Amino acid sequence: MQIKENNQKISLLICAYNEEKYIGNCLNFVIKNSDNLFYEIIVVDNASTDKTAAIVANFKKHNIKLVTEKEKGLTKARQRAFLEAQGDILAFIDADTQMSKGWVKQIINEYKKNLNLVCLSGPYVYYDTNKFHKLFVKMYWYLLAIPSYWLIGYMVVGGNFVIKKEILKKMGGFDEKIKFYGEDTNIARRASRFGKVKFHPSFIMPTSARRFSKESTLKTAVVYVLNFISEIVLHRPFTDKYKDIR
Repeated sequence: MQIKENNQKISLLICAYNEEKYIGNCLNFVIKNSDNLFYEIIVVDNASTDKTAAIVANFKKHNIKLVTEKEKGLTKARQRAFLEAQGDILAFIDADTQMSKGWVKQIINEYKKNLNLVCLSGPYVYYDTNKFHKLFVKMYWYLLAIPSYWLIGYMVVGGNFVIKKEILKKMGGFDEKIKFYGEDTNIARRASRFGKVKFHPSFIMPTSARRFSKESTLKTAVVYVLNFISEIVLHRPFTDKYKDIR
């Protein structure tokens, strides 16, 4: 999988912990909708105890590289992905996402349009929830999240963002002290010192609503908002503990 656009190689990076239910489908969507535009695809198996690694190994014929990070933690896995990647632009998605057609081309177009663009992100849409949750999420993005981005000037969604590798190097990589919540805002805040961090409403990533299903929709939204604010104001997450929802 090797195409250069504007001399920029794009690495797709997927961190996975016990994702046997989702990772195969995620990779099928990547293969179907990437238009062969990725320089490489790397899955970081983050101390999984299920069949995640075996499922990813079945995709070897598609040149998907499997890397193991034995120390559990999202930022640990992201840092390993960053260190392994050879691309100029690093694209991060979650293992329960379903990449849509045109997602990679939008990355290429956005970086072509703006040489000052260092990081690109966009909202989630949920493929496995009811109409009420979909309406709630839409209101969340357009009434709260996007206006907050306009006000603050940066925003990143952890399972749907792209960053220049050279910028991530200047930032010192990911903050491995952060366990889960707030890691995306931490990246956005630090990257904004080096250039434009763009949150585009049309740069959409379909993902699972499993956290909404296991925890209430309102609770999930409140926790993310609190951590977003805390990272901006205090430069640290509000919530230290988290649950793995599988």
